[in-house]
Amino acid sequence: MSEASDLERTEPATPKRLEEAREKGQVARSRELSTFSVLLAAGCGFWFLGAQALRDFTVLVKRALQLEPAFLLDPMQMVAHLTHFSWDALWAIAPLTLLLLLAALFSPLLLNGWVFSAQSLQPDLSRLNPLAGLGKIFSTNGLVELLKALAKALLLGAFATWVLWHNRQEVFALYAASLEMGLAHLGHLLAVSFLMMVAATALIAAADAPYQLWQHHQQLKMTKQELRQEAKESEGNPQIKSRIRAQQREMSRRRMMAAVPDADVIVVNPLHYAVALKYSEDMRAPRVVAKGAHLLAEKIRDLAEEHRIPILQSPPLARSLYRHSEIGDEIPAALYTAVAEVLAYVFQLRRYRAQGGAMPQPPVDVAVPEGWEWEPL
Repeated sequence: MSEASDLERTEPATPKRLEEAREKGQVARSRELSTFSVLLAAGCGFWFLGAQALRDFTVLVKRALQLEPAFLLDPMQMVAHLTHFSWDALWAIAPLTLLLLLAALFSPLLLNGWVFSAQSLQPDLSRLNPLAGLGKIFSTNGLVELLKALAKALLLGAFATWVLWHNRQEVFALYAASLEMGLAHLGHLLAVSFLMMVAATALIAAADAPYQLWQHHQQLKMTKQELRQEAKESEGNPQIKSRIRAQQREMSRRRMMAAVPDADVIVVNPLHYAVALKYSEDMRAPRVVAKGAHLLAEKIRDLAEEHRIPILQSPPLARSLYRHSEIGDEIPAALYTAVAEVLAYVFQLRRYRAQGGAMPQPPVDVAVPEGWEWEPL
């Protein structure tokens, strides 16, 4: 049961999934919203520019029908006349054409913005599969599209019927009007009727746009397994990260052990802790160059014996240094006095080995300030 639930698409798409879909060109698109934008631009264009365009075309048609006798004798003059007429016609409709082009280009901004994806242009042979096409037709999405088409036809038909019935008196009055007045009144009726149809399209777009967004997010829903896989890819595989951390710890341990032969003294709690200290004149205070517990402490002691590094047993100081110091850092100021006592013994021992004389005695019961001695649990 748990495995089955992990394979069900019940989780909303992550931002990464949405971005990948956008890169592939898979975004919510509402054809009804684009249609409404273009029709609205056309209606406004006809309303504000239609009269001027009609006057321009009237002049053009009159000029086009005025044929000179020379046009009949010289075909080249006819071609030049036709070319000139065509350019004038294009200039006459250029404002309206530009308005429609801008509406078509900017309508995607109303929903998801522009998306340029080269993957959408790549050939996909699966689209040629007739069975896949039939599956889309008889799918839930196909049924929804059919219902949308029927609802759109009924709504537009109802609006068209209402517009004609509401303006029936104006339509009948066109018979008694003069040609110029009739054409002007007819243009006004057509513009109003067209804008009313655009209003009907607005209702369709207002219902279709939220549905397309909802459907898009439904199609991109993810399974719990996909969420876990994406988390692994984003954060890294835990096993690989654990292996990297282990390698980093091993490298750090090797660098630490390589510093033990240069230490001046090893302070130990005989079996559990070992801390290697080093001090030179250019240092402000002694530094911890290595430390370890249990098995690592034993390795530090063995390496110190191999290189004849002095080993001093001072359990309180060893535990305090292990607890309150980090490798490469200076020892805490509170432990200066205790460590100075240890280093004094080390320097005396170094002089004894070089010059002979009386054997120095190691310090006993090195005092650690109150509150600094650490007893591990």
